[in-house]
Amino acid sequence: MKTKERIVLVSLELFNRYGEPNVTTLQIADELDISPGNLYYHYKNKTEILNELFNRYEGQIMHLLDVPDIEISLEDHWLFLHLIFECISEYQFLYKDLVNILQRYEKIRTKFKKILQKKIEASHKICSSLRSQSILIATDDELDSLCQNIVLTATYWSSFDIIRNGSGEHQIDLARGIHQVMSLVAPFLREEERQDLLTMSREYLS
Repeated sequence: MKTKERIVLVSLELFNRYGEPNVTTLQIADELDISPGNLYYHYKNKTEILNELFNRYEGQIMHLLDVPDIEISLEDHWLFLHLIFECISEYQFLYKDLVNILQRYEKIRTKFKKILQKKIEASHKICSSLRSQSILIATDDELDSLCQNIVLTATYWSSFDIIRNGSGEHQIDLARGIHQVMSLVAPFLREEERQDLLTMSREYLS
């Protein structure tokens, strides 16, 4: 593996473990067992490394949020959330310290706002599909609020889970996060699908 790629992967590991603000380029170089000069040859500063990581995250998450124009089942919704939460877990440092990072990096803040809007649109598309099949029963206002709450919960689940468990190095409980999001959907489902959801939840959390 080339040094440039190793720098990115090790930086991601350290950012996830300790938080991006707490990691320096000297620590990254030390973890890689290379000189600071060698690191600076590839990336002039930590901001360049962060931008590279964010660009990778952005490409991955935007691809997932490109929901196709098809009928979507409750199982599809669960799978969609699983993939989204996996991406969040892979780049969890962004979500653990989201406000701090967005305040310090204007370029990333602008891009993340677009991702947030895309999350809301994707959620709305999925829930609208469920409603068109009469699986989900909700007014337009209720649907809008539900989608906002889904995105809100998914976005800040990492911070909540870390605070609840009291460790910045805690492994995020993805299953519990997905269950929490789906519990927002449950009250709007037909009885049959609500029971199916309860069964899926029990199996997923066991």
